[in-house]
Amino acid sequence: QVDLVESGGGLVQPGGSLRLSCTGSMPSFNIYNMGWYRQSPGKQRELVALTTAGGSINYADSVKGRFTISRENSWKTVYLQMDSLKPEDTAVYYCYAQNVRTRLDDWGQGTQVTVSS
Repeated sequence: QVDLVESGGGLVQPGGSLRLSCTGSMPSFNIYNMGWYRQSPGKQRELVALTTAGGSINYADSVKGRFTISRENSWKTVYLQMDSLKPEDTAVYYCYAQNVRTRLDDWGQGTQVTVSS
């Protein structure tokens, strides 16, 4: 069991920016794939961005060119920089961690992002 603590959500106007952070309690952060998912009311949880232990990065088509995921292994933290935010980005954002050896998943508690004027 890994604890993931998220921060950085909030209310922002369309076109604005937010940065989400997620810090994990795992002893070996560098063997985890880390990512961000989001879920809007009435919709399924969807992948936003993923950074693998091997260094690969993937984005949902809807956020390419606007969001940037990064990780700082020494701080056991993954970030999601969100720019040019749109109302359709409104959702609860969840931090995700997967141990590449055991394939076990863990989730953060979620942080609300609301894009509205």
